[in-house]
Amino acid sequence: MAFIDIFTWIVFLITISVIIGIIVFMGLWPGRIANTRQHPQAEAITIGSWVCLVFGGVMWPLILIWAYTKPGATPKPTNNSSDTTILAQKVALLQTRLDELERQKGEAQ
Repeated sequence: MAFIDIFTWIVFLITISVIIGIIVFMGLWPGRIANTRQHPQAEAITIGSWVCLVFGGVMWPLILIWAYTKPGATPKPTNNSSDTTILAQKVALLQTRLDELERQKGEAQ
């Protein structure tokens, strides 16, 4: 075997090792983040990460984002009556404008 053949095999094996290492790192990363942050769905995130990588990795970024979020962290809506009244006034204004436009369209025909 010539030197170039041996060198080619070494480069090939190193490349394959690096690719496998990157895939393993990407598969473990969201699960480790979820476990570190004590996410209640850490096991699902870990499994989802591996499944997404097996099927092409298209949804893997969403799994990573999921690992950083906490369920129930969204702000709770407030039942502010002033917001409701403002919204009702805007709807009434739009309804009057719509009625006026329909009346003008009927007169034009």
